[in-house]
Amino acid sequence: MTTLEDRPHTALLVVDMQNGVVEGAHRRDEVVANVGHLVEMARRDGTPVVWVQHSDEQLARGGHGWRIVPELAPAGGEPLVEKEYGDAFEDTSLERVLSDLGIGRLVVAGAQTDACIRSTLHGALTRGYDVTLVSDAHTTEDQTTWGAPSPDQVIAHTNLYWAQQTAPGRTAGTVETGAVDFGAAP
Repeated sequence: MTTLEDRPHTALLVVDMQNGVVEGAHRRDEVVANVGHLVEMARRDGTPVVWVQHSDEQLARGGHGWRIVPELAPAGGEPLVEKEYGDAFEDTSLERVLSDLGIGRLVVAGAQTDACIRSTLHGALTRGYDVTLVSDAHTTEDQTTWGAPSPDQVIAHTNLYWAQQTAPGRTAGTVETGAVDFGAAP
């Protein structure tokens, strides 16, 4: 149902699964394993996998923290989009990459739930994409010291409200890793 013309395909969008982003993240190993499973499923199904990699003062390009976690690795030919803002579409090549692939639906996984995941979900929906969040394949770090809810609450709340998200002519929703179908909208 995407509002983007001639964009019938789906892609798995893996956001910021980098050493410095997930090293202290809630349920890190479980989420990395789920993202790995999604990547394997997408590759097996012929679904494009698009990687997003953040850089800023704390994540300097080329540094250990900037690198994608060792358990995951982009395959040759899989697009890698570098970004400097929360929304992976903002001032990046992501839209061009997705357009070239005929992508109108995104299945999203990665980190951080309360920053880049939320920004990218909303950025995609407002740009006309159908957007599915994989409910057990995103994570965030503990920011309760600064008054934020606990990571499990941030993740649960994001899953709750994204499951209810709507927009004219577009679909949104959540699904668990084991129920992902790259051919079907939620």
